[in-house]
Amino acid sequence: MIVAQLKSLSSTDVPSLEKFRPEGPFGIYIFAMVGPAGGAGEESFGITVCTPEWFEQNMKNSVVSGRHHLFVKEYNYEELQRFMMGYCSTCMGNSWAEVAQKVSRIGYWEFEDHKPYTGPAH
Repeated sequence: MIVAQLKSLSSTDVPSLEKFRPEGPFGIYIFAMVGPAGGAGEESFGITVCTPEWFEQNMKNSVVSGRHHLFVKEYNYEELQRFMMGYCSTCMGNSWAEVAQKVSRIGYWEFEDHKPYTGPAH
């Protein structure tokens, strides 16, 4: 049985997730690097971490899917990390692809829409 493990969290939106201190509504894009527990390798899962107010202010349409968004009342790195570690530990399966599909329910998996190359079309 393969179990997912959070390896790291990072963002290109802010220099340091640990030192990030937003004032008011916010939304940042984070990368959760996740791989098999106790094993080598990791893959990227992208998540927008935001307050409900920020989400509402940035809605382009009256109906929007919340997939790949994580809503928080306020930003707290330790709570975010603890939540992601706990979530990942519930994602398990017989193959990494099966596990990654479960992790991708919370974050956009870098291989989510990947189709193996089968050669040129005839």
